[in-house]
Amino acid sequence: MKDLVVQGPQVSSEALDTFKVVCNPERITAAAHSARCVGVRDDAETRKAVAGLASYWKLDAAFVDPAATLTDYRLLALDMDSTLINIESLDEVAAYAGKGEEVAAITEAAMSGEIADYKDSLRRRVAMLAGTDVALLARVLDEKLELNAGARELVAACRRAGLKTLLVTGGAAFFTERLRERLGIDYTRSNEIEVVNGRLTGRVTGPQGGEIIDADGKARALSDACGQIGCSTGRAIAIGDGANDLKMMKLAGLSVAYRAKPIVQQQATYALNYARLDGILNWFAASPAAVNQPSAG
Repeated sequence: MKDLVVQGPQVSSEALDTFKVVCNPERITAAAHSARCVGVRDDAETRKAVAGLASYWKLDAAFVDPAATLTDYRLLALDMDSTLINIESLDEVAAYAGKGEEVAAITEAAMSGEIADYKDSLRRRVAMLAGTDVALLARVLDEKLELNAGARELVAACRRAGLKTLLVTGGAAFFTERLRERLGIDYTRSNEIEVVNGRLTGRVTGPQGGEIIDADGKARALSDACGQIGCSTGRAIAIGDGANDLKMMKLAGLSVAYRAKPIVQQQATYALNYARLDGILNWFAASPAAVNQPSAG
């Protein structure tokens, strides 16, 4: 038997009634934005019915181990663009530079898995920005970049539970270092965009001039962080949205597709399409019955 956690901007009594009919739980503990159906069957028929109801009511549904706690894990690993933050940062820099559509099209194809060579896709995007004033990065940071709803709360809760945090991205260190300071992130791994005389040269490298961080680089970053902590990768939670997150997510003991591309949702342990990032906390027995607040907008 498992517990079924359903959550989203609003979990109505009408919605819960339908889940109750399908799952026949021992009891339901409910709040405004989440509910836990305790003691439900976990079989193919029930999962299919729950998936249909979740889609109809626009809720996220997860079959969880009733005994699982956040302290079962030692590391929270987060992708940056469109996961921790609300934007694809390079796309926004390109938009300010007048190259938005061209760069965004390559980003979309890479994140959807349509471009197999992530490193090449990144080099192509950064090359389009050659000559761009570096001040545009700060402008994106100030005017466009926001944390996704629940991000701050999720990181804080994980830190209180003793987890270390890793921010890993194919994006630029300019952004990861500022997010590290803002959230108290323990480890970061990101790429370096070359700047000469205040302008982007159009060249990109990995950390300290090394290999560009791609899917393999993200997986290595998670493995390295677990090595520093002294735990197996099975005790990591990994969250991402794009195809270049999949190798990292496969290493982790629990993987979360956040507002993700279909290829990522198909392979992740759980998906969050409606709930905030801190909805992850509702999957654990030690968490409050509901941690979510209404999403902005």
